[in-house]
Amino acid sequence: MLASELEGIARTLSAKERARLVEVFLESLQDTSAAEVAAAWNREIEARLKAYEHGELESVSAEAVFAEVRLLGQ
Repeated sequence: MLASELEGIARTLSAKERARLVEVFLESLQDTSAAEVAAAWNREIEARLKAYEHGELESVSAEAVFAEVRLLGQ
């Protein structure tokens, strides 16, 4: 199938289906699969949560984060 044929078919898909197709194409270009990336993020989340629970990591309030974002946006 030619790329132009595939493009024509893709244009008939819903926005949700096209978004999924984009994800599949982008994933095919990467050395790491989406599942591997998700697993790595889950490990990182667990490690950070554990560090926070043991007092090894400080948190920042949402208000402080949003205030800093507002300053950066000026």
